[in-house]
Amino acid sequence: MTQDRFRTEQEAFWAGDFGADYIGRNEGDRLLASNLDFFAKALRGARDLGSCIEFGANIGMNLKALKLLYPGIDASAIEINTEAADRLAQVIPAGNITTGSILDFAPTRTWDLTLIKGVLIHLNPEVLPEVYDRLVQACGRYLLVAEYYNPSPVAIPYRGHADRLFKRDFAGEIMDRHPAMKLVDYGFAYRRDPNFPQDDITWFLMQKT
Repeated sequence: MTQDRFRTEQEAFWAGDFGADYIGRNEGDRLLASNLDFFAKALRGARDLGSCIEFGANIGMNLKALKLLYPGIDASAIEINTEAADRLAQVIPAGNITTGSILDFAPTRTWDLTLIKGVLIHLNPEVLPEVYDRLVQACGRYLLVAEYYNPSPVAIPYRGHADRLFKRDFAGEIMDRHPAMKLVDYGFAYRRDPNFPQDDITWFLMQKT
């Protein structure tokens, strides 16, 4: 895939070989167990989830956990990497998958739960307001944001690459931009948790009012 297909370097980065290599580092039963524990905690304040959409779903490890926690949930996803999207079609129906950039996604409906986990940190900061708008557009009731947190914006190296990982208060910026989004709950998942480790992510559950 070439840069001219995308608006930012970060999109091309994840659509290409690096995004494909990410697949092998993020699958398996241990991750599924950790995700089950994570979503059971993060969604304890949510009620009656019949549908969900994940922005940046990769191969569907988060959606696998949600389908176990909420049997029969109508799950959709957006994924920029074609190889990951092909694997994702083993988890949810191919017709529910939008293969492409979040920046090109225009929601035509809403879902009970809109989810983004470990994706905002990898986006070009200049496009974040657009992504926030799409997340809120897709949100029928709840929005779950799970990312690295920092009270002020900061960029740090990511696996030897510059400008590929950014930390900030994503949830705070969403609520400032969209006052209809109200905080329901929040928490932290630690990479050294002896039972169910995650990648030092802070999560925020918001509800559209």
